[in-house]
Amino acid sequence: MPLIPEEPQIHESVPGPSAVPAPGRTTPTPRPVPGPRPAPRPGPAARRGPAPAPARPAAAEPAAGPQVQLIPASAQGALDAADEAVDLLLDTGRAPGEILVLTTGDPHPWAAHELSFGEASYWAQHDARDDVFYAAADADRAGTRPVVVVAVNGGDDDAVARGLPAAMGRAGALLIVCGDPQRVNALISAGV
Repeated sequence: MPLIPEEPQIHESVPGPSAVPAPGRTTPTPRPVPGPRPAPRPGPAARRGPAPAPARPAAAEPAAGPQVQLIPASAQGALDAADEAVDLLLDTGRAPGEILVLTTGDPHPWAAHELSFGEASYWAQHDARDDVFYAAADADRAGTRPVVVVAVNGGDDDAVARGLPAAMGRAGALLIVCGDPQRVNALISAGV
């Protein structure tokens, strides 16, 4: 008798190259993997039968951090790549309030627009946690979210080197970094 999975697996086909790349990018952005999901809530699947026995934890297993993905993008294309990653995350079932987008250079246009109404209104949206939130990578007030997307869209090496570990600390399950792989890897190997 075949086993029935708790949740059906959806396999997306990978689209071919787009006809018109975004300005500043010469190749299409690779699509990120949606990343680990929280445990499903009991529902109809729980009535199908007993769940498999949980795996025994290994002794002295180190605490796992978030899954990290790197999406290659130029500094000019990093915001577009981050926006595409957010769209994919939302399309695959992530709730908007689970996503935080950070920028290392110029602010995301949404953040700049919302800040025009004042800091109190801007941070109240962050605290409500009911929508995707956009902030600067060095914003001390930005809290943790299950998914953090970083657009390495500028900023000097010191700012990026400080922003990447801060973003890792804010990511609960998944950290997606959109930027120049050589620059990001060089900063990571230099001690980030």
